Amino acid sequence: MIEMRAGAIRRRDLIAGVCGAAAVWPLVARAQQPDRVRRLGVLMNIGADDLDAAARLTVLRQALAGLDWIEGRNIRIDIRWGSGDIRLYRQHAAELVALAPDVILATAGPIVAALQQESRTLPIVFTTTIDPLGLGYVTSLARPGGNVTGVAYVPEGFSEKYLQLLKDIAPTVTRVGVLRDSSVRAGNSQFEAAQVGAPRVGVALTSIDVRNGPERENAVATLARDGNGGLVVMASVFGTIHRKEIVELAAKYRLPAVYPNRFYVHSGGLLSYGPAFFDQYRRAVGYVDRILKGAKPGDLPVQTPTTYETVLNVSTATALGLVVPRVVFAGIDEFVD
Repeated sequence: MIEMRAGAIRRRDLIAGVCGAAAVWPLVARAQQPDRVRRLGVLMNIGADDLDAAARLTVLRQALAGLDWIEGRNIRIDIRWGSGDIRLYRQHAAELVALAPDVILATAGPIVAALQQESRTLPIVFTTTIDPLGLGYVTSLARPGGNVTGVAYVPEGFSEKYLQLLKDIAPTVTRVGVLRDSSVRAGNSQFEAAQVGAPRVGVALTSIDVRNGPERENAVATLARDGNGGLVVMASVFGTIHRKEIVELAAKYRLPAVYPNRFYVHSGGLLSYGPAFFDQYRRAVGYVDRILKGAKPGDLPVQTPTTYETVLNVSTATALGLVVPRVVFAGIDEFVD
């Protein structure tokens, strides 16, 4: 009896071991299999035919690869192009949300708004987005809550800097036309900040609505006719999309101008200052990575830029007859010929 009992115990142990192994084996097998392919939606504020479209995609893919997210291997990227058109933002936002990606990268504030109208649960990471708190995309910068976080662009603090750079590179300027998008809150706040700084720099300001073509050119022509004029272009989605027209307008009337990012200068603009543009993309991809690994957007604090760049177009400076002073030259991060 003792032997039988012992044998029975051994048989039960054997059966339990086999059954246990059978139960565990699928888990082990699954753990050894590669992770499923993740899906990233990307909604760009520019068009696919934009001169800088390829550069943005290259930086995006490189940043993902640096975090071991390789397109075609463990991540799929669905890209849509908004071309600065609110209707396209809404259309593409609906398309991307319907694809049920793991996370969506939004490259401008209006895109965030369009995506939030489609989903309040799908993770959204924004970049180069102006005033996300003031516009209600997040409830707090430190703890956004909800399904949105990212890298914010806070341009108000640069308004006086733009005026000072313009004065430094063109000391005779006393009258500045400020091109801003008055239809959005950020455009107004940027101009208000410039008004505060203008007396310290020693210039008088004129507000010019960047969206109004005839008014825009008439105001620029008046600045040129009256002499000692210059331009400052504030950050806006409209300005980015139509930067070629704006740069050509400054060249037509031979006015020195300062712009909010490098793309204006690469399009022929004189001088730009602002957050390092591609760095904002890389930092946003860092949040995409964290969300793909399980982090919640609402727990990730909104970041603000930490790296800035000044870019000068040497050919444009020469065409305007400007001699770049040492104080400006020393701060240039990139020269465009």
